[in-house]
Formats: sequence, structure tokens, C-alpha cells
Amino acid sequence: MKKLGWGLVGGGEGSQIGFAHRAGSVIDGKFQFVAGAMDIDPKRAVEFGMAQGLDKDRSYSDWQEMLEKEKNRDERLHLVTVATPNVTHHTISKAFMEAGFHVLCEKPMTMTVEEAKDLVEVSKKTGQICAVNYGYTGYPMVRQMRSMVDIGDLGAIRVVVAEFAGGFMADAKDAENPRVRWRFDPTQAGMAAVTVDCGIHALHMACFVTGQKVVSVSSDFGHGIKSRQLEDDNLSAFRMRHGTIGRLWTSGLAIGRTHGLTLQVFGETGGLRWTQEQPNQLFWTPLNQPTQLLERGGNHLSKAAQRANRITLGHPEGMVMAFANLYRDLGDTITAMNEGNRPDELAGWYPSVEDGCHSIEIVQAMVQSAKRGSIWVKV
Repeated sequence: MKKLGWGLVGGGEGSQIGFAHRAGSVIDGKFQFVAGAMDIDPKRAVEFGMAQGLDKDRSYSDWQEMLEKEKNRDERLHLVTVATPNVTHHTISKAFMEAGFHVLCEKPMTMTVEEAKDLVEVSKKTGQICAVNYGYTGYPMVRQMRSMVDIGDLGAIRVVVAEFAGGFMADAKDAENPRVRWRFDPTQAGMAAVTVDCGIHALHMACFVTGQKVVSVSSDFGHGIKSRQLEDDNLSAFRMRHGTIGRLWTSGLAIGRTHGLTLQVFGETGGLRWTQEQPNQLFWTPLNQPTQLLERGGNHLSKAAQRANRITLGHPEGMVMAFANLYRDLGDTITAMNEGNRPDELAGWYPSVEDGCHSIEIVQAMVQSAKRGSIWVKV
């Protein structure tokens, strides 16, 4: 089978996320990296693309040039990943979809709910996929959690506790560090900082695993470093569609926590606990029974977890492999669409444009709640 053409906008040299996309996209042989515009500086963009093996005529100085030239090629790109600053996500994603390209957009999908709803409509109108890179949902044991919830192992879900709290924004001396400063600038980051940078991952994971949407929130935003315009700590309560109680703590001030993404799900008949820093293990405690340790790669796991697994039991898999699972989902779905076939049901587990929109709706409600003294606000 011929590989699908893949292009990358942003994610250049020094990017926190570029390597994970470049590596994850090609692991399963679904995509071939053939085009890119990966830096805001035109000269660096061309040079870095060529250093990554792109042909000179497909290593572009900016995304506009890439769009104009790629849409007229006989061998068109099948997927474009947008890994640029938040403020550009809507414009670039919309332009590529309207030109007939499928898109994988970094989170947060947009700056505003209005922009997010616009991308939902563009995706429907054009028939192009607009996925969102909530890459941590690609981990096999996260998919095991969803499978166990789906089949009723936990009974009705009572409580979900999501955290993404680390010390990565705790140094006040970083006020002028360009890699940190923009995250607290509303013109570049949007309506929130740590909530859209980190908390949005934990929120989506809560929705992904439980199969529920958030319907209301009560939020307390904190500014541990007083000079910041946007929050660096968020403690929120939320309620989900089927009555599940939700808790979120996301923070950049938690010195001593390296990464801090964890999810706990408690149902009528059992509880699950997973942490991103030990992603191959899932703690499962049936009601009134000892806690069990489920290991990635075990033959007793769900079909979804086994599909997401590549390496034998006992060998670690990491974030790049989780990203690769989203790319495999998209590759299988795009190939099926091109051939007029129905994709594997599990390939549809990639985060959709509707998921991206729901995340922005939650963040907007949290911002409104925090500004109004933590009152409950409907999503």
C-alpha cells in the first residue's frame, strides 16, 4: 500500500513538540513526511526542512507558500499537522481544510469558542477531518481504561479526578523567557494559560475515558506569580452529563512534580488509576478486592489496548508511541475514506474537531466562573 503524504506546519528546530510529531507520524508506515513550513523565519524554515530530508521544492518558507503550492500538486498531501502558536491554529487549519486537506491541529484547537465552532462547520462542509492532538489518549493503558468503562467493569462512574500539575512554570525569573512568557500573554495564548496549556489534556482525558461531556464547572484561578496576566493554577469542580462528579487540578507551580498528568476514575464496582510518567501500568481495584497491576502488552487486555501496543511486555513505550497511535488512527481512517470503505471502529478513537470544540467550551466556562467568584457556570 502506498504511504499517505504528510506535511508539518510549525514544529521546527527547538520546538517542544515537533520531534514527537515527525517521529510518531511515520512509525507505522502509514505516512511519509514530504512537505513542511516549520519555522517563523523563512530562511530557517527552508533550511530545517531540508535538514529533515525534505526536497528543496517542498521545504517552504511559510505556511501560505506551502498551501498554495501543495494544493496544485498531482501527488497531494493527505494530512497536514498544525503545530504553531495557539493564535494561528484557527486560520491555518481552516485554510488547509478549505483547500481539501485533512488536518491534525495541536491543542488548544482555537483561541475562542466562536473559532472552534467555525472549524466544526468547515469540517462538516468540506468533509475534511480536523483532529486535535490530545496525544496522551493514544497510550495503550488509557485506551484500556476507556474499554473497561465501556463494558461496565466499574459500573456507573461516580467520580473522576484529573490532574496535570508540575513545576514547569514556577520560576519567577522566567518572566522574560520567550518560551514561557507567551503562555501568559492573552494575545498569544488566549483566554487562559495553564488551563489551555496543560489542564485541557486532563479534561479531555476525563471525557475520553468516561465517554461523557462536561455540563457545568466551578473554578478558582490562581496567580502564584503575581505579574502574570493569566492563571498559573486552576482548581475546578465539574459535573458530567450522566451525573459523574469531576475534579481538576492543573498548575505550573507544583515544584517537585515532574509532569503530573494523572487520571483516577471511581465507579460503583471498582476504581482505576493511571499516571503518564509510568504509562505502562494501570492500577485496577475491584470493589472489596485487592488492587491489581495491569501491564501494557498483557494478552488479557482489551482489543483497543492491544491494537495500541507495539512492544512486548516489560519494555517501555512512551509519548512518541502514543502520538503514533493517533497517526495510525488517522491513517487508517483516511485510507478507508479514499477507498470508499468503512474504517475500523477503533480507528475512530482519535480526538475529533467536536472534542476540540468541547474543550474550548469548558475552558470558557471555567474562565467565566473564576471571574465571577467560582460560581457554577453551564458549559
